[in-house]
Formats: sequence, C-alpha cells, structure tokens
Amino acid sequence: MSSHREAPEISKDPVADNADVYAFVSPDNPDTVTIISNFVPLQGPAGGPNFFEFGDDVLYSIYIDNDSDAEPEIEYQFQFNSTLQNPNTFLYNTGQVTSLDSPNWNKRQFYSVTRIDAGSGHGNGGNQGGPAFPNGASHATVLGTNLACPPCNIGPRSTPDYEANLGAAAVHTLASGETVFCGQRNDPFYVDLGSIFDLGDLRPVQNFHLISTPAAPGVDGTKALNIHTIAIQVPITMLTRDGSKPSNVSSATAVLGIWSGASRRKVRVMNDGGNGSVGSGPWVQVSRLGNPLFNEVIVPLGKKDEWNGENPVGDAEYLPNVQHPELAGLLPVLYPGVFPSLAAVTAPRADLVAILLTGIPSGIVPGFQNYTGPTYADMLRLNVAVPPAASPNPLGLVAGDPAGFPNGRRVADDIVTIEVRAIAGLTYTLINPSYALDGAVNLLTDGTGPGSGRYLSRFPYVGTPHDGYDTPSI
Repeated sequence: MSSHREAPEISKDPVADNADVYAFVSPDNPDTVTIISNFVPLQGPAGGPNFFEFGDDVLYSIYIDNDSDAEPEIEYQFQFNSTLQNPNTFLYNTGQVTSLDSPNWNKRQFYSVTRIDAGSGHGNGGNQGGPAFPNGASHATVLGTNLACPPCNIGPRSTPDYEANLGAAAVHTLASGETVFCGQRNDPFYVDLGSIFDLGDLRPVQNFHLISTPAAPGVDGTKALNIHTIAIQVPITMLTRDGSKPSNVSSATAVLGIWSGASRRKVRVMNDGGNGSVGSGPWVQVSRLGNPLFNEVIVPLGKKDEWNGENPVGDAEYLPNVQHPELAGLLPVLYPGVFPSLAAVTAPRADLVAILLTGIPSGIVPGFQNYTGPTYADMLRLNVAVPPAASPNPLGLVAGDPAGFPNGRRVADDIVTIEVRAIAGLTYTLINPSYALDGAVNLLTDGTGPGSGRYLSRFPYVGTPHDGYDTPSI
C-alpha cells in the first residue's frame, strides 16, 4: 500500500514491485515536471550484508501520454548494472564510503537512461519501447550511461554525512535537459498498514467499528522504512504534444497521463551452480502503477496479477469495480449506522470514474480539469498549467488545493485519507448535489501524516534514507 506487495506474484519479486508513482509541477523549478517511481518496498534499513538495489534484469519504464489516447507518446527507460570491486570479500564496503567513487565501496550500481518517442519521423520500423509503448515507428535516444546510484545508507561509520557526500552527488543533470536520480530513499508514503488490513480499522474512529475499541492515534507503518526511487525532472516543453508550456488550465494540451511499469524478459534460465540467471525473449510487463491504491483496493484479488501485465488503454475491463467499489459496500458494514447515505447508493459512482479512469472534466470543479477523454485508463493525470501551491494542503483537490492529488500526486499528499473519503461519498456530491453526505465522512482518516525530515524541498524531493545503525530492522 499504496501498491507495496499489492498482488500475489509481484509480492515475490520486490525489485520489480512498482510501489508508488508521483507526478507534479516542480515547486522550486515550475518550468519542469518531476516524475517519481518507487520500487523495492518495505525495506528494513539494517539490510546487510546484501543491501537493497534495483534489478539488473528489470526494465523500468516511465510513460507519458500527451494526446489523451491512453497510450504513451514518450517513454523513459532505466536499466541497471552492478559491479564488484572485490569479489573475494563478503563486505558491501571495506571502510568509510564518502564519495561515489570511493575505493571502499565494493558493490556498486550504475544505470542508463533512454528516451523513446513515438511518431517522431525517425522511426526504425519497429518498437524499441517497453511493453506499454505502441507498436510502429519510434526513435530511441540514449541520454546517459554509467550514471552512479548512491550506496544504501548503512550507518554513521560506513556512510557518514550521507546526504551531503552521497545522496546529493547522485543527482545527475543530463545534456538533454533532464535531471535524474536513482537510489535508496526514505519511503515518502505514510499509512497505518497494520490497522487498515485488520478488518478495515481506522484507529481514530475505531470506536465506531463493528468490533469497537477506544479511538487511538494512527501508527505509521512505513515511517522507519526505506524504498528505492527512480526520479526524473523534465522541462514541460519536452513533454507536451506541441512543445509548449501551457498556461490555460482548460486546454487539453495542458494535461498529461503518467504511469510507470517494470518488465522482465519472457524466458529466464538459471545458470549452473546457482550463479545467477540469463533472460531472453521480449520484455513482459510484470508490474505497473498509475493512481495510488487502484490495484490495491479496486482490482479484485483474482485479477491483480492480470492487471499488472496489462496496459492502461485496456482498463475498461475494470470499470464495474470503479463504479461499484467493494470498499464502499464494506464501510457501512464495518461501521454500522455511520454511513446510511452511502449504504443507500446504488447508482454507478461517476465521481470515482472521473477521478481514476477519465480525469475530471471541466465544469465539475470550478477552474479545474484534467480530463483525458472517454477512454477508461488508470493513469495519473497532471494539468501542468496549475502552478505549485504556495502552501500545499496534503488533502489536495478536495481541500481546495488543485496542485495536489488527483491532479498528479505530490510526495506528501495524504492519499489514504483522500481516497477513503472519496469512496465514502465526499466526491459523490460533485455529480449529485442532492446527495446527503454522511456526517462521519470528514472524520475518516488513518491518523497518519507527513513527517518531519521525510521530504526534501529540492529534487528528488524524497528524503534521506534511514540508516541501519540508528534504525535497526529487528
């Protein structure tokens, strides 16, 4: 959660597990968009002797749809390779690591970045993109190679002054205009994971639960955990269909559809003696993510693996699950007598369809839209003409802050509260003004929130990872 171990098969493959996607107009560089995709979820910081890393055999993709057809016109691919300085030691580091080229850092990881454009006129007659990229003419441009990831944050002796020496040094500005970072970070997503999956309990209102206990503060299950981040900051003019930086919120050109995927080769053969494996054949998508909690909460268990292997353009299959979400039926059962209006709703939830599958059309929220047309597709939809908020509200659009979710997603947005309240009927009033909102809806929260030190005010915006010495995993 939001998509940490959200499907049976991908929960066995953490290096390809697409945990969260973020997309927002960069607050300190508003001519750019920052896109973040996180992998390898729920990392205990004390991860030695084999510390966490990206998969060398995984293709990581960030997709951008800029013409509202639910298929990407742009893809950024990230591929990794690891090296050993000394294969004859069991140690990740043999002394202090104070720079990215330190001789004491034994197990290193590097990556390449490639941009693929569709219909660019430089077509090679085939598809060079990941599994979600449309077939046909495309043009691939390698933007950077041998870009260094930082090491994991081991502890004050091994990785002293981590952010200054290693984290900041791993931010790379490419000659093409993008800025990238790939490496370990503090998990920005907050959630009372233990409570929510205990029969939908929300501690601050658990006194109203079917199995009642006194109300209590939320417990942030990811507060002391790390994750691996792929982050890219791109000039807006490099993402829009006409190369402009839109200023009109109502313009279709201003809206981007964004999601991320991870793929593996179709065939994987184990080497003799347990010495790794070799992949061959086409890339096959094993994980994807657009809107937070979509696969986690909307897609039924029997289809979660299937959903991970599909592309947004085919998401009409899941329309009934959005129109009649299971959680909307469970809330009145788990909190008896608290949601009588919600319990009486039988009409399809057009509000959730707009938020999750089509974008919000003009005329629903005054002065705002992020509509991408009638094709049902799970994508983050970002209107780049909406400037960053001077004082961001973690509740985003429902709290009057149009720079936040579901207009893209910022790293500190309170996704659990927003989506639980939306499913409970908060946004249903937008398309049915006569609907009598249940009084408890605005009390719904898991009781967690953005924590100090969890975020940066600059790219990559995700905070310094916890070190294993000060934050042991056991």
